[in-house]
Amino acid sequence: MERVQKILSQWGVTSRRQAEKMMIAGRVKINGKVAQLGQKINLEQDQITVDGRLISPKKRPRQLYILVNKPLGVVSTCRDTQNRKTVLDLLPNSLKNGQGLHPVGRLDINSTGALLLTNDGDLTLHLTHPRYHLPKTYEVWIKDNPPESVLEQWRNGVILDQKKTLPAAIKVLKRQREKTLLEIVLTEGRNRQIRRVAEQLGYPVLALHRSAIGALNLKTKDKLLNESGNYRFLTAQEVYYLKQESK
Repeated sequence: MERVQKILSQWGVTSRRQAEKMMIAGRVKINGKVAQLGQKINLEQDQITVDGRLISPKKRPRQLYILVNKPLGVVSTCRDTQNRKTVLDLLPNSLKNGQGLHPVGRLDINSTGALLLTNDGDLTLHLTHPRYHLPKTYEVWIKDNPPESVLEQWRNGVILDQKKTLPAAIKVLKRQREKTLLEIVLTEGRNRQIRRVAEQLGYPVLALHRSAIGALNLKTKDKLLNESGNYRFLTAQEVYYLKQESK
């Protein structure tokens, strides 16, 4: 007997957290009845459907790990109620449909850069858990030219939602008359964190690009991912690296 959300995660349908949201929304059914949080089932006897689609253990897809260079204007979700383009729309139909791929974390619609897609629900759970601090590197244009004192304040942590942010590594890459390019490395991922902190400090974000997730760098692996909208599969070594980082 296994919990429903764990099964959906293990079989690549969605992440465990997203599975719980789907269950609360009534989208998951067991033998025709709406599944309840914490419910356990027997895969040999019970049938699971998600949005009316039967989830069959015999058709479990192989585990996939994909790095995408997300373009501007694309949402980091599997589906969008406003019919906007999603990250799955960047993939061919053979990957987009029936593979259970979902984004690991998010990158807002106005941001670009590195985003992981996988159908490995356990890895998604670990990589998005606050306990783990996989560094993420961003190149951020902000308005005006902040003094070193402001950057040092940002590095040391800023109060956001009544809680101080973790220390951030911040380096000035370029200064122009009315804007500054920063490299920012975060080890946490609060909602729109960089944009909110920059706004709070008085230097709003003009453009935000995630250039790396841990050691997975859009710039150094190959030229393919230099172009927005492209993707590639992770190597076995890179998958091993992510799993080690999330232990």
